[in-house]
Amino acid sequence: MHTTVATETGDDQPCCEPGGLPVLNAAQAHDAARILKALSDPNRLRLLSIVKAGDGGKACVCDLTEPLDLGQPTVSHHLKILVDAGLLEREKRGTWAYYSLVPGALERAASLITQL
Repeated sequence: MHTTVATETGDDQPCCEPGGLPVLNAAQAHDAARILKALSDPNRLRLLSIVKAGDGGKACVCDLTEPLDLGQPTVSHHLKILVDAGLLEREKRGTWAYYSLVPGALERAASLITQL
């Protein structure tokens, strides 16, 4: 949960009134950093955009390498980071993998910044 921070002086009096605004605890900051790091790469932003614009909000991995002009291993690496961050979900269909946005993931990512 959120906590407040107050700095105290030697005479048990707070040096200033706490603002009362919530602050991130260590676990929340770690989770937020994981998501924001995933979003900090231009290729991953493009992948999210391509998947979101795909037919039905999904895209096959086979359709993701050409637009980025990257090799399949590099694209797979970026997709794994996005899945691990909870932004994309992966569905296996035969030999192909299809990716879609996790519902509400982009809104949650945006709120990480606005709630600071």
